[in-house]
Amino acid sequence: GDTVRVHAKVVEGNRERIQIFEGVVIARKGAGISENYTVRKISNGVGVERIFPIHTPRVEKIEVVRYGKVRRAKLYYLRALQGKAARIKEIRR
Repeated sequence: GDTVRVHAKVVEGNRERIQIFEGVVIARKGAGISENYTVRKISNGVGVERIFPIHTPRVEKIEVVRYGKVRRAKLYYLRALQGKAARIKEIRR
């Protein structure tokens, strides 16, 4: 339920750059070295989900933008919601 900003390294040809992917973490899957997390964002009105391994050198850093309060481990129901219905309550810190 947290909104995160993932700084991922992208290789294009022979050069490498950092691509920022900001969205809501909707799932964590797996355990140990093979654990993944799924980040979802809306880009130009289209939902985009990207799966990142937790232990990967391709991700430079993960910034937490907002801390979300949810009662589910998997937030796949957000795929069916749009606009204000897809908002997540924020934990005040």
